[in-house]
Amino acid sequence: MPFPIIQLDKDPHSPFPNPLESANDDGLVAMGGDLHPERLLNAYRAGIFPWYEDGGPVLWWSPQPRAVMLPRGMYLSRRFRRTLRQGNYRIAADTCFDEVITACAGPRTDHSGTWITREMKQAYSQLHRMGHAHSIEVHDLDGHLIGGLYGLALGRIFFAESKFHRRRDASKIALAVLMKALESWGFILCDCQIWNPHLERLGVNLLSGELFAAALARGIGEQAAVGRWQDDIQALDLTRWP
Repeated sequence: MPFPIIQLDKDPHSPFPNPLESANDDGLVAMGGDLHPERLLNAYRAGIFPWYEDGGPVLWWSPQPRAVMLPRGMYLSRRFRRTLRQGNYRIAADTCFDEVITACAGPRTDHSGTWITREMKQAYSQLHRMGHAHSIEVHDLDGHLIGGLYGLALGRIFFAESKFHRRRDASKIALAVLMKALESWGFILCDCQIWNPHLERLGVNLLSGELFAAALARGIGEQAAVGRWQDDIQALDLTRWP
């Protein structure tokens, strides 16, 4: 069965195909189109995200089952709890989004390439300026950015996109802070997209396509604030960890 094509000249508000009806086992639901902010928001509301190689057509994915983490579901090892309690770091949010996404797009320790293209960086930076995309930033005590993550918040669902670290545990600290924030703010779940063993060790579980769609329908429909997260993050008590 041929995959549906989203034409470049189509209205960015046009609906995506239903991911539950995709004939592709890997979760590819469409190809083509562009990264117009309204098209991106439309995609995430349907549980679809872009993932493609630089120079190729935009590919739109919704893998099933879906990797998700509940706000209270992150596994904190005894050693990592000590790291959190020591507090040898400073947390911020939405203060250097472009620097975070650029770091996420940088070379990996395994020398693999990045899927975050120049067009994707521009598109998510625009969503950040619109108040939908957010970054959690970890700085050392001298103010240097040492880790972080970014993603989108729609309703009571957070769609995590990528994270990076320049020092041990820095990206895990960002994720732990994110989970604490999402729990405090009443979010339903964090979408982690694709399962891997590392995410499973952190507490990520798999939801069927049907259950994920039901969670989206509930969470996306709930009202949530749009704008910078900095003040809300600073209001959290990050000195207390379980």
